[in-house]
Amino acid sequence: MEDPMYSLQDVIRCDLCETPVPPKHCELCHIHLCEACVEKHLSDQSKDHYIVPFKLRGTIPKCPYHSPKLCIILCKDCNVPICAICSSFGEHVEHTTEDILKAMAEKKELIRKDLQELEESIYPQYQEAALNIPVQRADVNKHSQKLTTALDKQREALHTEIDTTIQGMKSDIDDMDDQNIAAIDGQEVAINKTSTEIKKVIQDLKRLLDTSDVCLVSEYTSRTEEFRNFPAQFQVTSLPTFTPQEINREQINQQIGSLSELVITYPGGTLLDEPRILTDIQTEYKKGLLCVSCLSDSELWTCSGFYDNILRLYNLQGELLRSVQTKSGNVPWDIPVTRSGDLVYTGYWDRSINLVSGKQIETLITLRGWKPRYLCSTASGDLLVIMTSDDGKQTKVVRYSGSTEKQTIQWDDQGKPLYSSRYNTKYLSQNRNLDICVADFEAVVVVSRAGKLRFRYTGPRSTPRESFRSFGITTDSQANILTADNNHRIHIIDQDGLFLHFIHNCGLQDPWGLCVDSRDNLFVADYFTGKVKKLQYYK
Repeated sequence: MEDPMYSLQDVIRCDLCETPVPPKHCELCHIHLCEACVEKHLSDQSKDHYIVPFKLRGTIPKCPYHSPKLCIILCKDCNVPICAICSSFGEHVEHTTEDILKAMAEKKELIRKDLQELEESIYPQYQEAALNIPVQRADVNKHSQKLTTALDKQREALHTEIDTTIQGMKSDIDDMDDQNIAAIDGQEVAINKTSTEIKKVIQDLKRLLDTSDVCLVSEYTSRTEEFRNFPAQFQVTSLPTFTPQEINREQINQQIGSLSELVITYPGGTLLDEPRILTDIQTEYKKGLLCVSCLSDSELWTCSGFYDNILRLYNLQGELLRSVQTKSGNVPWDIPVTRSGDLVYTGYWDRSINLVSGKQIETLITLRGWKPRYLCSTASGDLLVIMTSDDGKQTKVVRYSGSTEKQTIQWDDQGKPLYSSRYNTKYLSQNRNLDICVADFEAVVVVSRAGKLRFRYTGPRSTPRESFRSFGITTDSQANILTADNNHRIHIIDQDGLFLHFIHNCGLQDPWGLCVDSRDNLFVADYFTGKVKKLQYYK
């Protein structure tokens, strides 16, 4: 639409000298001014004046507390426009302030620079990395095919005596492929999530550049530094190799050869001595907050397994974005987010596992003779569910693909139970190396993908007499395991059960549910306060 200032039918003129198309405007006197008349107008000291570019006329907001005063000042501490009275009295007196137009110009310049860097540098890096994902997958398959071919040739030489052993090695290759693909899938998810966020930020920045809304622009906070640090990518340090041996029928198992392990190393971050609180979100739950699960780096689902039947989605500003009531009306016990972004929750009382997709709730699984407690969604899209028998004497972990049972993990090599049946709280998580980690109240029990016991963690060796009660559990991009305990702190241990660090100085009163986002920020559900704390624990 044509600006009326430039219309041939009605040319706007300076109110003092009739000069056409004046470039300035006094917001307080509501008159148009040419450059020559600005000084003359300001010389009238009987009134207050505030000169703005003509295109910004009418955009300075009025003070909500001192009408009709205009908010011609930006409080830099609070990042809000204020009037002159606000800056002289009240909460903003000792704050740093700046002229609103100057502040807006600086923000616009920051927005332009951020937009340029995101479009020209940061986002293309994510695009390039995403394009490389199919190549990595193809390389995995190509290398695996070479190994399989070598094994097949050796099998032809050894005939039927070694078929069983060969099949075992192929199974090992499949497991290692699963680990490798899981690592690649995790990398893809992280890249795609951040790419989506960057695209949204770019759109928001473009809208900010086009707006004259001072309040909206002044509220802008740059996230470019967050995106500038491209997420570290894993490296396959050592690919498995097959070494054939000469056939010796007396020692045929040793003569087949050896298949080395797949070794994946993740770029190591350094743990902070004192983790930092990035966000403190007060939820609707004044007490009894048990679970938190990241939908994205900026949105998270929460639930209380004791006090109500509502699943709630919040953003990092603490705004309630969505509420979902359980299908049965009973309280949910756990709420992991799937790889596709849907929400799954367990219904202990009606023995159900349910999928929330959009506005629909679908019951995926209904158990018989067992009650589901906690669950997690794996990188491959499976569900791991820990459940107890109706008589309370048995506990097991079951893997589901959709509604189909694929695997049951219940006993160790000596036929003894892997998990206790005494306690209800049993959070679980799958690690980057595909280990299954269960917070079994008195211990963290970690088994391999095949269900073999790897270790039990009952607290650091330096404090052997200290009580240890494990609640929430999660794992991060470096395959470290984080678990909350009854001493108001969080243990960080490595993938082999070695204690690394405590998180215990962040005002945690009773941490339960845990999850990490794509950048290894930790979200903690605090039971007694109903708050979710976002913590940074890596440098």
